[in-house]
Amino acid sequence: MTDNDLSKLKIDKSAWRGAVKRPTGRAVRVVLILAAVALGVFGVRHFFPSAAEVETTAVSQVYPSQGVTLLNSSGYVTAQRKASVASKTTARLIWLGVEEGSRVRQGEIIAKLEQDDVLAARDRAGANFKASQAEIDRAQSELTDASQNLERMKTLLAGKIIAQADFDTALARFQKAQAGIEAARWTSGSSSAALRESAANLSYTQLQAPFDGVVLTKNADIGDIVTPLGAAANAKASVVTIADMLSLLVETDVSESNVTKVKAGAPCEIMLDALPGERFPALVHMIVPTADRTKASVLVKVKFQTLDPRVLPEMSAKVAFLSRALTEAERAPRLAVPAAAVVEQGGRKVVFQVTDGVARVVPVETGGAIGDFLELASGPKAGDRVVLHPPAGLRFGARVTAKK
Repeated sequence: MTDNDLSKLKIDKSAWRGAVKRPTGRAVRVVLILAAVALGVFGVRHFFPSAAEVETTAVSQVYPSQGVTLLNSSGYVTAQRKASVASKTTARLIWLGVEEGSRVRQGEIIAKLEQDDVLAARDRAGANFKASQAEIDRAQSELTDASQNLERMKTLLAGKIIAQADFDTALARFQKAQAGIEAARWTSGSSSAALRESAANLSYTQLQAPFDGVVLTKNADIGDIVTPLGAAANAKASVVTIADMLSLLVETDVSESNVTKVKAGAPCEIMLDALPGERFPALVHMIVPTADRTKASVLVKVKFQTLDPRVLPEMSAKVAFLSRALTEAERAPRLAVPAAAVVEQGGRKVVFQVTDGVARVVPVETGGAIGDFLELASGPKAGDRVVLHPPAGLRFGARVTAKK
């Protein structure tokens, strides 16, 4: 092979250098930016993993009665003695001595109606009664005179001094006097009844409290017409509504399927929406012996063991029917957490407390079970959020977000 042939096998480097261009500064910057973005994504995912979605719950105050509750229902506080005070006559209201919240005693006059016509009727009845009494006295005198005259006529007739006709006249006068006094007595009785009627009508113009209680509503004002039927457009059928606060019960509907769990005299606990931090011991007062077909329920009346002056009619209430009576120590609330939030880790019981989206392990000491809750002797405070059903891979410092 000649030198010319060998020269053909050499690579022409000059031609290759012309074909390959050096990267420009802009291309280098693009490459570096892409590499930084890829490294950043990797770093965020590695060092800052995405937040785990967990279910959270609050540490709360739980009443021990929840562990012995058979049934819960809702209802309202009602007064068993309640009256709308009105009049049997139609008249104008001229005086009202109470307002909402006023406490009244039985027989106390709380309102007055106009009574001029009633007073006039009473005076007329009184005058008629006095006239009837005077008529009795006159008839009595007439009877006495007729009786004495008849005795004289009997003596004269026996001596044949007078004729039989004169004696018959004296006898008729005596009998007429007897009838006259009888009629006078009946007239007096009628006048006496009329006087009592006028006195009763006068009492109807003075409205009295039927029992000890509290005024719930004021239905009429001075100047209003009060009538028994309220037939007129501007008439009032009652002046005030009064309730006996010692007769307050909670009426609640219990479904027919659960009514067998309720027994008369069984222990209960009442919770009022107006007093959320308190529970009132109670007993089943009565199971009304009829069902409501529209709601498929039975009305149950629950009685407070001790009435609180803050309890008012028509307050909404919840009733817990208990399997047994509570001890005094069981009436106070206990700090508790759902049992599903407590797990064992490293031979100890812990919960995962969530603070600012981060879960941290908090050791706890638990007491007895209260329904689905465990009493906490130590650990988080009331209101702290903890993870419910913690996932197996959850660790201290993990970022979490609450499920909606």
